[in-house]
Amino acid sequence: MAATRSAHAVWEGDLLKGSGVVTLDSSGLGSYPVSWPARTDEAANGRTSPEELIAAAHSSCFNMAFSNGLAKAGNTPTRLETKADVTFQPGEGITGIHLTVRGEVPGLDADEFRSMAEDAKKNCPVSQALTGTTITLTAELV
Repeated sequence: MAATRSAHAVWEGDLLKGSGVVTLDSSGLGSYPVSWPARTDEAANGRTSPEELIAAAHSSCFNMAFSNGLAKAGNTPTRLETKADVTFQPGEGITGIHLTVRGEVPGLDADEFRSMAEDAKKNCPVSQALTGTTITLTAELV
């Protein structure tokens, strides 16, 4: 059965001086302020951005796909920790995503871990949705 999740955003003002709020409707987990400076400055100053939300979606989706692949191969992970860094360049858009995963997986060697992580990177639904973006990966078995 297909599932649909929803969020909505409200924006007031122009791009550079305006601001908005994005609300997670399906989960009801909250509303978060967004602004142009949160996208382009090093300091987000308590505001989120579309790129941060993509990073959250990508890191969680990757972990689900990776844990599923590992378990199906007989190596259930003890822990996977994934960070997604989404790079935004004004005038160009999202120029790349880098995933960094560290994992504890009993019975798996580092080469198998990296190979299975690459498969999860390629095949997780968020990666599939972002195929127009270069996605790179660092995978470390701990």
